[in-house]
Amino acid sequence: MLKIKNFIFTAILFAPQFFFAQYTDVINSNRPGETMSAYAVGKSVIQAELGVYGIKEKHDLLNYDASGFGTDLTLRYGALLEKLEFILDLEYQMEHFDTPYTSYKKNNFRQTVLGAKYLIYDPFKNYERTKNIYSYKANHKFDWHSLIPAVSVFAGANFVGADNPYFFTPQFSVSPKVALITQNLFGGGKWVFVTNIIADYITTDYPSYGYVLTLTHGFNDKWSGFVENQGYKSDFYSDAIVRGGAAYLINSNLQVDASLSTNFKSTPSIFYGGVGVSWRYDASYKEKQMEFKADKKAQKNKDNLKDGKDKKETDYQEQERKRKAKYE
Repeated sequence: MLKIKNFIFTAILFAPQFFFAQYTDVINSNRPGETMSAYAVGKSVIQAELGVYGIKEKHDLLNYDASGFGTDLTLRYGALLEKLEFILDLEYQMEHFDTPYTSYKKNNFRQTVLGAKYLIYDPFKNYERTKNIYSYKANHKFDWHSLIPAVSVFAGANFVGADNPYFFTPQFSVSPKVALITQNLFGGGKWVFVTNIIADYITTDYPSYGYVLTLTHGFNDKWSGFVENQGYKSDFYSDAIVRGGAAYLINSNLQVDASLSTNFKSTPSIFYGGVGVSWRYDASYKEKQMEFKADKKAQKNKDNLKDGKDKKETDYQEQERKRKAKYE
C-alpha cells in the first residue's frame, strides 16, 4: 500500500522515466498503513520497512484484558522487470492476558507472507497532460484522466508454523494470498488514493476476505499524513479498523512515521500505536541509470560523427561533380 511518504514528489512516480521505471526520486514506502501501493520500488532496488507497536485489547464477552507489543518487517526487492517486486512480510507479536481466574501469555508470528506484485496497467505511461498557454483555468481544471487507476496484482503464500496461538490450525500450513491493487493520483500529486481487495488463507477452513482504503495527503516536501479504513471477514474473525498517522522524510532514502489504529466493537476492542522507519538502497539502480545515460550520449555522439562524415562526403562528391563539369 502506498501509505506515507513525501507525496509532493509522488508525481514523479507517474512521470515517464527510463523504460517507464517504477523508481522514484524519493522513497515510496508502504508504511505505516496496511495497503500495498500499485508501483514497484524499481529494478535492483532493495527496501526495508520496519515498525514497532504497542497494543491494548479488552473483550467484554470473554472478560479479558490484554496488552503487549509487536514488530513488523517488510522487505521489498525489485528484480527481473521494472514492474515486478518481490515481497517478504513478517509480523511478530507478544501479549499478556488477564482474566478473573488466570493470566497467560502468547507470542508468535502473526504473519509470514512471501509473494510478488506486478503492475499490469499504468495510466500515465505515454501520457502527458497538455498545457494551454492562454488559459489559467484550463490548466487548473480537474484532470479526468486521474480517475483511471494504476492496477497491480499480488500473489503469495502464508506460512503458518505448528502450534501458533494466533491461527486456527495446530499444524504447519501453507495457503495462498492474492490481492487486487489500484492507485489514483489527484491534485498534481498532493493526494493519493489506494485500494486493496484481498483474499487470504484461501484453501483453509477459514478463508478471509477484506479490503483496505488509504487516502494520503502531502503537506509539503517533508510532511505527509494519511487516513485508512480496513475491513476483513471470515468465520474465524472479522473486524473493521480505522487508522491515521503521519510521516517525515529525512532524506530521499529514509523516512520515519507514526500511527494510531482502533476499531468500533468490544469483542474485542483494540487500540494500536506504533512508530517505524523505511530505508532504501538504490545505488545499483543509479549505476544502471548512469550507464544508460552514458550509452545514449555515446550513441548520440556516434550519430553526430556519422552525420558529419556523411556531410563531408556529400560536399566532396558535389565539388568533384562541379570540377568534372567544368572541364567537359
